[in-house]
Amino acid sequence: MAGLAAALPGALPLPGPPVRDFSSFLRPVEGGGIAMDFAVEGIDCAACIAEIEDAVEAVPGVSEARLNYTTHRLAVSWPGAPAAEPEAVFAALARIGYKAHPFESSSAEAIEAARARHLLRCLGVTGFAAMNIMLLSVSVWSGNVTDITPETRDLFHWLSALIALPACAYGGQPFFQSALRALRARALNMDVPISLGVLLALGVSVYETLHHAEHAYFDSATMLLFFLLTGRYLDHAMRRRTRAEAANLASLKADLARRIEPDGSVVAVPASAVRPGDIVLVSAGERVPVDGVVCAGAGAVDESLVSGETLPRAATVGGQLHAGSLLHDGALQIRTTAAGTGTFLEEIERLLERASTARGAYVKLADRAARLYAPVVHATAALSFAGWMLAGASLHQAVLIAVAVLIITCPCALALAVPAVQVVSAGALMRRGVLLNTGDALERLAEVDGVLFDKTGTLTLPEPSLANAGEVPADLLAVAARLALSSRHPLARAVAAAGSGSPLAQVREVPGAGLEGELDGETVRLGSPAFCGVEPPADVLDGSVMAVRWGARTALLAVRQQLRPDARATVSRLRAMGETLGILSGDRAAAVEPVARELGIADWSADLRPAGKIGELDARAERGSRVLMVGDGLNDAPALARAHVSMSPISAADVTKAQADVVFLGERLAPVAEAMAIARRARALMRQNLWIAVIYNLFAVPLAIAGLVTPLVAALAMSGSSALVTLNALRARMPERETP
Repeated sequence: MAGLAAALPGALPLPGPPVRDFSSFLRPVEGGGIAMDFAVEGIDCAACIAEIEDAVEAVPGVSEARLNYTTHRLAVSWPGAPAAEPEAVFAALARIGYKAHPFESSSAEAIEAARARHLLRCLGVTGFAAMNIMLLSVSVWSGNVTDITPETRDLFHWLSALIALPACAYGGQPFFQSALRALRARALNMDVPISLGVLLALGVSVYETLHHAEHAYFDSATMLLFFLLTGRYLDHAMRRRTRAEAANLASLKADLARRIEPDGSVVAVPASAVRPGDIVLVSAGERVPVDGVVCAGAGAVDESLVSGETLPRAATVGGQLHAGSLLHDGALQIRTTAAGTGTFLEEIERLLERASTARGAYVKLADRAARLYAPVVHATAALSFAGWMLAGASLHQAVLIAVAVLIITCPCALALAVPAVQVVSAGALMRRGVLLNTGDALERLAEVDGVLFDKTGTLTLPEPSLANAGEVPADLLAVAARLALSSRHPLARAVAAAGSGSPLAQVREVPGAGLEGELDGETVRLGSPAFCGVEPPADVLDGSVMAVRWGARTALLAVRQQLRPDARATVSRLRAMGETLGILSGDRAAAVEPVARELGIADWSADLRPAGKIGELDARAERGSRVLMVGDGLNDAPALARAHVSMSPISAADVTKAQADVVFLGERLAPVAEAMAIARRARALMRQNLWIAVIYNLFAVPLAIAGLVTPLVAALAMSGSSALVTLNALRARMPERETP
């Protein structure tokens, strides 16, 4: 029986030829059914997404197929007991030219690493060839107008051929293979005209060399491959880096759990071996390995992955904790409710995968243009060849004209139209402290009509600080700061940053209460107001209140998240740009409301889990809104992946930065508005470049069809259009206008 049937309860073995066992790769899905993940090789552009999903969904019994373009991970689902086996999915992918494997993180990374090395080798070979052939071509061009002999010119052409033919055969593999897959699937992509143009240019060049012609076009073929391979390698490297950062989610999982046995002994077991109902022990400095309820002990827990709030929460008996939370102090006994699958971290991973897949269906501007461009180019070249043959031209002349049409319409200008603007705009953004994570971030950023912010770490600074330092006596503040140096607690770090000096000697930590030491013969305490014998204020809304006691003297210390220095100015600028603004926070309403009120943002929501934030984004998308999500916490990562476009500060969690399209540096929020303004200008320049490519073809193609353009002139014209597109892209460096 095939692997899928073997995974179903009560399945009986059926006769038939032996097949691979996929039972270890199958997993249950919500609502019933079974799913399996496939790693797909050979995905080169966003257009591959619909092609692969449609082919797999056509397999009998398959209910859904979703491809993640970033990870090349295909999730296939079957409802109940399906009629289709995983083998049928492999066969369907093979029919359209894609090779697939059962998805495993280690093997998927090995495949991508091998592909990166192959692309880099192709790039190096074509770059070396292009440089040497260009040296020979310049000698031929200058010699044709001076005194080069036919024998010398033929020698240079043959040397160019000896370099170009093997170099293009090796370096052009990514495009040739992609073009073959498209043709087998009876489709056209951008790689088809590129491959055809390169092969015909090489073929005609060899023919011209054999017949002692003045011109050959080996340089055009190799230069085209070199520039296109550069763009493809950079895109691949960027996606691979994003996948590596996203894998850091695993670092939040505890590999081991200390389970308390019925006889009271403590045994270290793999976290995956813990079952609901088991009691596990967690000590200070450890991550909680399971979801569960505290049944004994007390301590302060960092739950920033759940709510985004970096200030610790007191964990007491009866409190709910999630896997991945960090225990700052104390010790807890937790009765397990979920371990491994079903935990909050597993939910985040699942939401991330779904959100990334949904956004992966976005097709870039250049890809959309290529869908129409490629068939038009082929039809024009074919009709030119046929027309001249019918008009009585020789085969050689008709082929030269067809090649001239292909070269003059070669999608260099189209291929450069968007990347050139992206490169220049990325440089302008980098000078403003903004880094792009994805190639199409500028296009999507220019389309947004609303901005949603997380609160903690996004509108506020990532680290809490002492809000009332000016109201505390200087000597009490100094001794509190010295005492705080002996603790790693976030509140203590905020107090320590407000002073200077050396740590006190012989400091004792009281779990769940604070720190105690001695100075000048008197007891010094820093911690909760009760620990220091101080009555806390009754109207504490946002932040935490600590106290310091030195002998008989006391003072309250208010530690709060402070707004980013330019948060108000940035919000005002975004509002002036016509953006609707809102806040989606996992923090409590009492902490979110003052921030929203201070910034004048009426649309805000609090106490949102990751699924709740995704729900808010989906609701806005259904109303036709294209939203920019700005967040920094692990709980924001699924929302960042789901939003139309997303940003995060550099201080965000690695997993969150990996999901963000754009990352900004520093403590200022202004890069959010600056990135949007530059993106709008970039989109305008991209469209202008596409129109330049179209207008160029409207003038140049008729001349090529009429036989008035040789392949050499076509190559020069193609280079000229590419240069014009590049010069227009340089305008992205100019100061942007802040018009809506």
